[in-house]
Amino acid sequence: MRKLLVLALVGLVAQLIDGSLGMAYGLTSSTLLLVAGVAPAAASASVHLAEIGTTLAAGVAHWRFGNVDWRVVTRIALPGAIGAFAGATLLSSISTEAAAPWMAGILFTLGAYLLVRFARPLRTDRVGGRLRSRFLGPLGLVAGFVDATGGGGWGPVATPALLVSGRMEPRKVIGSVDTSEFVVAGAASVGFLIGLGTEGFLLPTVAALLIGGLIAAPLAAWLVRIVPAQLLGAAVGGVIVLTNARTLLRSAELDGPVRPITYALLAAGWVAALVLAVRALRRTRRARAEAATAEAVTVAPGAHAVAPGAHAADPVTPAVAVPSELAATGTPSPR
Repeated sequence: MRKLLVLALVGLVAQLIDGSLGMAYGLTSSTLLLVAGVAPAAASASVHLAEIGTTLAAGVAHWRFGNVDWRVVTRIALPGAIGAFAGATLLSSISTEAAAPWMAGILFTLGAYLLVRFARPLRTDRVGGRLRSRFLGPLGLVAGFVDATGGGGWGPVATPALLVSGRMEPRKVIGSVDTSEFVVAGAASVGFLIGLGTEGFLLPTVAALLIGGLIAAPLAAWLVRIVPAQLLGAAVGGVIVLTNARTLLRSAELDGPVRPITYALLAAGWVAALVLAVRALRRTRRARAEAATAEAVTVAPGAHAVAPGAHAADPVTPAVAVPSELAATGTPSPR
């Protein structure tokens, strides 16, 4: 019972991160399941089955908050489903011993990518034009394949790519990626069902992750408007890197001083990424504040310029005579 409550909490936290960042539900959940000793294929299968419910709830919530671009969803979801089905089939055919370092390596790489990506300002200044299908199709195919074989990766691959394009608002990028993941999770689950059978799904784990995710989905869709993605991405990336480094070091049979030195270097890199993320966030906010100030002080056409050091007079509202009856009673006086 205690384990299920912990898993429900994991699902809740993972969905809060995913809904406000556009990624990391699968990365977070799969990483913790691997640490708990769950086989890689069973971990990915269980997470994707739970994601069918959590992504549906997240998609509805994002849609109600106006965070979804349906044109992008329709063009990225189908290729993502094809890639996820192929990835699930491949992972199901690999032995647990071979799959564990493979899956940990994918998760470690994606975590490191998050650290590097969110340590730098996100470029969202490009405007105009639409995202074309020749870009969205291959992106969905690769993201879906990585997602199924790594137990997560749809968001870390798709979300930064769409953010860097600068063609969409960040909140719509996150909402569209989360909504399209419903189709991807369904296709991956079908692939795992064919490859592993029903015994490949840990149903109590699925239920616990699902309950936590459903509770968090509406809140996460609201948090996407206020939570700084810069800090959240760097924080989550560090957790994923450190956690999966343990599996990789164990698979490589590295003992002695190598492990503590490696952990120390990774932790130092995490701290550096967080510092850079804070600086990038401050620069972005400062630039926005300066732009807003410049726009506010721009003299409108036809307005009178104010001399340096002088104070602009408050606009004067013409005085209106108020009949004594109206002032006293608040009702119009008879004419």
